[in-house]
Amino acid sequence: MGNLTRGLVAYALLALLLAGCATRPGIVERVIDEDPDRLLAQAEQQAPDQAARTRLEAATILARQGDRTQALEIAMALADDRLPAEPRTRWALLLADLGESEGNPAAVIRATENLDALALNREQALTLREQRGLALLEEEQPAAAAEALLRVQAVTDDEALNDAIWRALAGLDGRRLSRLGESRDDALTQGWVTLAETVRSGGGDIERLFRRLDDWRERHPRHPAARRLPADLLALRELSGQEVRHIAVLLPESGPLSRIAGAIAAGIRTRHRLAQDADVRLSFLDSAAAPLEALYREAENRGAQVVLGPLDKGSVSALERGERVPLPTLALNYGEGERNRANGLFQYGLSAEDEARQAARRAWGDGHRRAALLVPDNDWGRRVGEAFWDEWQAQGGEVTNAVRYNPEAAATESTRRAIANARPDLLFLLALPDYARQVPPTLDYYGAPELPVYATSHLFSGQLEPRLDADLDDVLFLDIPWQIPDAAVGGEEALPYAESYRRLREESDPNLFRLHAMGVDAFELARRLPQLQAVAGSELHGATGTLRPRPDGRVERLLPWARFVNGVPQPVLIPGLFGDDRAP
Repeated sequence: MGNLTRGLVAYALLALLLAGCATRPGIVERVIDEDPDRLLAQAEQQAPDQAARTRLEAATILARQGDRTQALEIAMALADDRLPAEPRTRWALLLADLGESEGNPAAVIRATENLDALALNREQALTLREQRGLALLEEEQPAAAAEALLRVQAVTDDEALNDAIWRALAGLDGRRLSRLGESRDDALTQGWVTLAETVRSGGGDIERLFRRLDDWRERHPRHPAARRLPADLLALRELSGQEVRHIAVLLPESGPLSRIAGAIAAGIRTRHRLAQDADVRLSFLDSAAAPLEALYREAENRGAQVVLGPLDKGSVSALERGERVPLPTLALNYGEGERNRANGLFQYGLSAEDEARQAARRAWGDGHRRAALLVPDNDWGRRVGEAFWDEWQAQGGEVTNAVRYNPEAAATESTRRAIANARPDLLFLLALPDYARQVPPTLDYYGAPELPVYATSHLFSGQLEPRLDADLDDVLFLDIPWQIPDAAVGGEEALPYAESYRRLREESDPNLFRLHAMGVDAFELARRLPQLQAVAGSELHGATGTLRPRPDGRVERLLPWARFVNGVPQPVLIPGLFGDDRAP
């Protein structure tokens, strides 16, 4: 977590509190004892209220003695609701400080859950709220982080918060950004929201973007971000004159991947045609007609600045093993290596493995700990199942059973086997619609109607079929915004690249629609490659999700969640943030 602007004040306040703990009687019905082990032993014999105060005393002593790890464990475990007002305030200050120093944002969030109920002076309240905002940002809760940090800046007018606030706003999709602007009508928030909207509408033209930023600063001269732009925006100024004006697209016109390539190309062309601010030339080269080296030479001869492609996994794997690529490249698949090693190479695709890892993180965050897996008995099922398994175990979860099923058979026996023996508290499902629809009724039959099911996008055809999909009611799944517009952003009008969406939705085969969306985002990513290379943490809120390049250049997709209700995908919000009572 970053250094706090009032960090020194916070430490001074904490030091005074800790010093007071050693000398002032009466705060805890205290045994004058500097031995935390004896205090902890006494707490085991005490009534709950007294035990909480004794454990707080032990944690305070341990922190003062430098054993901050054990102090954090004790402070996290004690029943703070048993503490009177003054000791509970000391507990919150102690736990927030320990959580920050020990790199435990969850501890900071817990310590600051009920700030308005604590007996805090102004400086303490501001410090804790800032700590809370930064912790929420680390825990990838940007909406709540923005809310907390904006409340601090509204009081302090502190420009040092600009970078953190900007990171929080960058993590919001269009709907949540609009919701923030609607919920707070103060000039500070409205200025930040319009700044974010200005940057998002800028495309890849840096000069045009900074002209718009200058206009924004003239309209908001007293705003903290007008006085000091966030560092990520300042970094973009260095890219002026490096805008992408020519993209070479390497896709096969024949062979087994030609149908997929055609769908992606349709998305690229549609977005290129409808993007009014895109002064970009496209050159399509048939990747099935020549080796990669020749294709790169042809792209350079034509004056291309960026390459979009190749599509086949083998070519991408060959590129990522090299030291660098001849031109900045956005490959349309992921290589087979553990990581991408090539300088200038980015990789993007509709990875089911990414969806599985995100499902594991979501299920863990929802409080589940024992997972069963139900995946097809083929290479696809193996890869996606392993991605969920690895992420689940990295989170600390247990796998109770992993069943590979025959996609041509009924789901009855495989579902029974998945939940047999040690009962799981969630089921991860990878299946196409016809198979997936059999699973919830089978769970009902075998006495597990309440078992939460987390699934990838593959169980949803993209077409509303309430009668058929009623069997999937209460199943949670993630999908691209363009497939679930109501659940993702509140309707088609709020979608990224809405005009491209409408055009492609009217013209496309539903089975290829996700690939059309991929083409749209591929074009937008390609024209932003200089930004992605220059600004760490860059994001694109696109048709296929929130797209974030990892440090090795592989683009990760973060997808919205939906839940089937009466056979129709409905929104699922983050538990505790926006009051979604149905979240598991």
